[in-house]
Amino acid sequence: MRVFVVLFNARTENEGIHSLKVGDRNIVLMFENEDDATRFGGLLEAQDFPPCSVEGFESEEIEEFCRGAGYEAKHVETGTLVMPPEQNLEATDWDPETRPEGLGSSPKPAESAEDMSQKELDRIRQQLENLL
Repeated sequence: MRVFVVLFNARTENEGIHSLKVGDRNIVLMFENEDDATRFGGLLEAQDFPPCSVEGFESEEIEEFCRGAGYEAKHVETGTLVMPPEQNLEATDWDPETRPEGLGSSPKPAESAEDMSQKELDRIRQQLENLL
């Protein structure tokens, strides 16, 4: 199955994949619909993220990447509106100086939440549970 993910600096040596940090978990969203992923990317940019792009992959590739990186992959069904967290990480796990490995030019994480309140964590958990 083909899915779409949000990437930063796509097809470069410092490519990064967007992930959500929920508690101690990193979650990569795999959108079934390219327009839904593009809409989410636009919401990220509205929150002062760097410009991003949406790239299609086979879901198995993203799931394999997530397993190897210790992340979780979540499918986002077509038509599901996912809102980014209200707060972003100031520092990310993504190191632009490090060459990506695996997945061709494997995405590195660029997370999107920092020291979130319990209310914000509960809101994100609810959104993710609704995806299931």
